[in-house]
Amino acid sequence: MKKIAGVFILALIVLVSGSFIASPKENAVHWLTIDQAQAAYQNNPKPFLIDIYTSWCYWCKVMDKQTYSTDSVANYINEHYYAVRIDAETKDSVEWRGKKYGYKAEYKANEFAAMILNGQMSFPTTVFIADINAQPAALQGYLKPAEFEPPLTYFGSGAYKTQSFVDFAKTFSAKW
Repeated sequence: MKKIAGVFILALIVLVSGSFIASPKENAVHWLTIDQAQAAYQNNPKPFLIDIYTSWCYWCKVMDKQTYSTDSVANYINEHYYAVRIDAETKDSVEWRGKKYGYKAEYKANEFAAMILNGQMSFPTTVFIADINAQPAALQGYLKPAEFEPPLTYFGSGAYKTQSFVDFAKTFSAKW
């Protein structure tokens, strides 16, 4: 009887402790590979949001923890964008719009990061691309959720089609 009680208690402990293990956050940004994002765009066009980061970048990690993990930010990005993360120093080739970009040892960076950032290698940088043929719009530096909302909304709502960001910002009303 003691053996059965011991097994029962052990099973109960395992079940209860399993409920305290952190599960992946449901409202996290759904990051795609660049290939997945381009393929999805073909069926359902919407803007791209590309997070250019490096593994050693302190502010990149802060932005992940304090901005991208905020429910309102993650939900908005997931609904209105194809979100892609690119390590600026990746040695893997990156294909964008049919062209392959590789790692350049002399720059210690991937050519795609240099191209999309127009040579301004600063991390983190968030790049908005309104449609697959549009010029990238890079926003350098760490952004708090409240600072991130206006540019996210500008591109995500399609306001970029009818007005400049300056005009948009004059009438923008924060929701977060």
